[in-house]
Amino acid sequence: MSGRALQTFSRMIWGRYLLTAGLQGCRCRLSCHLKRHYSFLPDDVKSLRAVVNPDISKIRNIGIMAHIDAGKTTTTERMLYYSGYTRALGDVDDGDTVTDFMAQERERGITIQSAAVTFDWKSHRINLIDTPGHVDFTLEVERALRVLDGAVAVFDASAGVEAQTLTVWRQAEKHHIPCVCFLNKMDKPAANLSFSIESIKQKLKANPVLLQIPVGSGKNFTGVVDLLTNQKLIWKLKSMRDDGRVFEIKALDQSDDPELLQVVGEARTALIEQVADLDDEFAELLLTNFSDNFDAVPSIKLQEAIRRVTLARKGVPVLCGSSLRNKGVQPLLDAITAYLPAPNERHHDLVRWYKDDLCALAFKVLHDKQRGPLVFLRIYSGTLKPQTAIHNINRNSTERMSRLLVPFADQHVEIPSMTAGNIALTVGLKQTVTGDTIVSSKAAAAAAARRAQNDSGAEKKGGEHANIILSGVEVPDPVFFCTIEPPSMAKQADLENALNCLQREDPSLKVRVDPDSGQTILCGMGELHIEIIHDRIRREYGIETHLGPLQVAYRETILNEVSTTDTLDRTVGERRHVVTVELAVRPVDITSVGGSCEITFTEKLEGQLLPGVKEAVENGVHSSYLQGPLLGYPVQGISTLIQDVTIEPGTSAAMVSACVSRCMLKALRLAGGQVLEPVMSLEVTVGEEHLSSVLGDLAQRRGTVRDIQSRHDNKVLLATVPLAEMMTKELQTLHNLLKLLVQDLTTRVKKVSFSSFLL
Repeated sequence: MSGRALQTFSRMIWGRYLLTAGLQGCRCRLSCHLKRHYSFLPDDVKSLRAVVNPDISKIRNIGIMAHIDAGKTTTTERMLYYSGYTRALGDVDDGDTVTDFMAQERERGITIQSAAVTFDWKSHRINLIDTPGHVDFTLEVERALRVLDGAVAVFDASAGVEAQTLTVWRQAEKHHIPCVCFLNKMDKPAANLSFSIESIKQKLKANPVLLQIPVGSGKNFTGVVDLLTNQKLIWKLKSMRDDGRVFEIKALDQSDDPELLQVVGEARTALIEQVADLDDEFAELLLTNFSDNFDAVPSIKLQEAIRRVTLARKGVPVLCGSSLRNKGVQPLLDAITAYLPAPNERHHDLVRWYKDDLCALAFKVLHDKQRGPLVFLRIYSGTLKPQTAIHNINRNSTERMSRLLVPFADQHVEIPSMTAGNIALTVGLKQTVTGDTIVSSKAAAAAAARRAQNDSGAEKKGGEHANIILSGVEVPDPVFFCTIEPPSMAKQADLENALNCLQREDPSLKVRVDPDSGQTILCGMGELHIEIIHDRIRREYGIETHLGPLQVAYRETILNEVSTTDTLDRTVGERRHVVTVELAVRPVDITSVGGSCEITFTEKLEGQLLPGVKEAVENGVHSSYLQGPLLGYPVQGISTLIQDVTIEPGTSAAMVSACVSRCMLKALRLAGGQVLEPVMSLEVTVGEEHLSSVLGDLAQRRGTVRDIQSRHDNKVLLATVPLAEMMTKELQTLHNLLKLLVQDLTTRVKKVSFSSFLL
């Protein structure tokens, strides 16, 4: 056999061994202390049909969340490439990434809707959702985090915690999701590790656990030092086209830079001490076996302790790299499998009542022209199979699921079944919407209800209708609205169908008809949100609609507490309707009720009212909330106490609702009104010499300065500004001012989250 043939045969055997072992991580060659890691060759693109289906303990359901342009989609693209599921590295600027597949996403270079992909990494199955970073699409982040077990928060290492970072972090905390932090863009000249760590501490109130130290800075950033193993991971990229598959792992020794050795030594000592403070088991191990030399603790023990700290949400592991330059993504994948929880490590109390029966939550709906509605499900228990009937508890309906798919952005592969802990895509569920609970049958739901009722904790909630419905997705109230009109009345029905489909996909989009003008009103989360909806109607449904001018969604509230009584006495035909209602209204902190209004009954009245009468009273109160007494805006931040309801025999429920509405209107007028407007949190980065000019412009916009911070050589201005002053035309004026002031400085104006309505 020739030398070339022998070499080829050896490579074939070696490659087959690797595939059998499941080491997607790469192909290795040992030489002294140097190890080179290779991932699959470019031609070895895996089929989604071959994705591993491991035990539930090997599944990771994670989301990528961050501020705009922090590098979420680029990081996701590298993960898919290094795990062997894409042939080439996509680029956001080129519009050829896997997860940004919408035409609007590729044109604008931003993520608009969350996209799910499934791949495997070192015998683990990873179900990943890439989420948007723009505040207008915050619902996409909310519903993704609702069904995920862990998250990767991506940061721009030169900016640290930014505007939208705060919003997505709060959303993750609300769902008690363990996180891993990835300091991206370490190759930028202004990248600063200590600044980013400090911003995580100060702004997020989190406890960062630093696991890596960068090697080099700016353009000289070449890799990281793993503090657990004291090994240096170096990417020696010879050109911009180098894909980063190959990197070197070398143990630190005395020949390395003395300054680096000192920094690593101090950082590892700090890491061990920090983990010991957060984990009692690790602290006991140190004091018992390694009291003489903490540095001798095995890396595996340290890793296990960091995992416990992460799952308990006492700390967040921090790694660093540069996704665009193909550095540091493979260690991030290792950290995801090592530190983030498996589905069986997340405790969902309600799910235990279903035992081995199917229990799943619908968290997203897409419309496909060929397949119809595609419903994303997170399976919490049981097994999902195609060509079977399922029961929707929320709709009290039974539907037949025709096909079951593995999601991979806009490309999906059909599979025969899906087990608990996974995310699936279903075809055929025409009535299911976001937030619905899916079970195998009515009988299974009834059995779960009985178990819940017999449970000691559920008896207090009690009743034969114990709640066995998974909590849905919280949908924020829209802040912008405008009219939308079809090109002709012949297209009105098509427009209504398009809006219905888009509302089912996007619950944050609201559509209503103005009762006075009869016009269709489109309500959304921001200018970009409405612009995208308008563009989708044109492209996907072929309707050239006209949008009216954008208007801000104001609200009304009250200033004082008031009690009032009203009586309705009306005869309709031969039937007399008499109702007397006594109620009290009082203002409440808007944030305490999530921006909504409360309705309560006195304890005495709660036991007297029949279900139909109680529902009529609630309908009357809700109808009065829709239009305030001042300018007709919806009412917000009010608590209503129904003190007494007296009804003569023969009085209809409609008359009860009418009396309650009239009494509420009287109370709201007596309580004194106040108009509320939405405000935005604004962040402006500008040179110190131009700070006064920007402050003057913000003052003209009725802005309130919250803080002025320093970032490198610039000043960061944090302010609160009314949304009406921050629309495109007004923002363009501000941008023009900043361009004139700062021609040699990149100036960024960012919207944060939609904050509560303020006067």
